[in-house]
Amino acid sequence: METVKKNNHIGRKIGRIRELRGMKQETLAEMLGVSQQSVSKIEQSETLDNERLEAVAKALGVTPEAIHNFSEELAINYFNNFYDNSFSNSQGTFHPNNCTFNLLDKVVELYERLVQAEKDKVTYLEKLLDKK
Repeated sequence: METVKKNNHIGRKIGRIRELRGMKQETLAEMLGVSQQSVSKIEQSETLDNERLEAVAKALGVTPEAIHNFSEELAINYFNNFYDNSFSNSQGTFHPNNCTFNLLDKVVELYERLVQAEKDKVTYLEKLLDKK
């Protein structure tokens, strides 16, 4: 059985990613089909076999590489950049990667409103023609 090892404690990284995602051990356990105690043991493990790492990564919504490369410093820098570059910053710039809504849904919504406005115009013009 091949093991995955990095200079840092893989279990602590998993625990930290889980916490950052706002997930409880019980939730991760349910997604993995194991007990909460098993998740606790995973988070205490310095190494993890590839198969288990893949399952945990999938449940956390990240890649195994993201777990390997995770560091507190990178996470802090990411969130600092996220807030520094948000729409409400002093430059007023907009970064589409930071949207809190689905752009495609907004485009569809706008399109539907435009179509409805055109239908309303047609109905109005037909009523005008009927009056003559």
